[in-house]
Amino acid sequence: MTAALTDDLLDIYGALSTAFGHQHWWPAKTPFETMVGAILAQNVSWTNAAQAVRNLQDAGMLDPHRLAGADTADIARLIVPSRFYNQKAERIREFAGVYVAEFRADPAAMAAVETGALRERLLALRGLGKETADTILLYACEKPVFVVDAYTRRIFSRYGLLPEGASYDLTQRLFAENLSADVELFNDYHAQIVRLGKTVCKKSPLCDRCPVREVHGLLQCAGGRD
Repeated sequence: MTAALTDDLLDIYGALSTAFGHQHWWPAKTPFETMVGAILAQNVSWTNAAQAVRNLQDAGMLDPHRLAGADTADIARLIVPSRFYNQKAERIREFAGVYVAEFRADPAAMAAVETGALRERLLALRGLGKETADTILLYACEKPVFVVDAYTRRIFSRYGLLPEGASYDLTQRLFAENLSADVELFNDYHAQIVRLGKTVCKKSPLCDRCPVREVHGLLQCAGGRD
């Protein structure tokens, strides 16, 4: 752990939290809803994923046993707003089957599995990449695993804390190795990054609105030079 990096990361989080307030993420009523939502949110906005979740809920299908036994075409019809709905229907059905068979559809039983072993099990499922698996680990199982997305890589490379084009693993290590393993911190920090990426640090950034610019003259952000 590098003290200077730790200070910078915590100062950035503090600036974001002050500007945006606590994000209360992930927006779901149950751990299983979070798990399904993580799959539905792949390559699409949360607005679209949330509509697909609501469709499943309204149809009485947001249940692991029902999803595990459903025809993928029936699932697909309900999750059209999430895009790539045929692929996602297969992924949800397979995930639900594993959740029922191996974890008794019990989030506590799933969360009791050692973090590394559970991550490997999730990554072994078709269509579950690192971001989706880590989202399930952090938000549904309350494991201290930092979730990385495209916003994270974009923002922290602009701040000079990551090389441009940094890998998922390198980006994750920046946070894991320089912050205490804290579920609540990792939860809201990721949500703050998403908020910043959507509203300010876009592909064409609005640097004059960035709350991080006040962090003791932090870092020469390269956003304006993209």
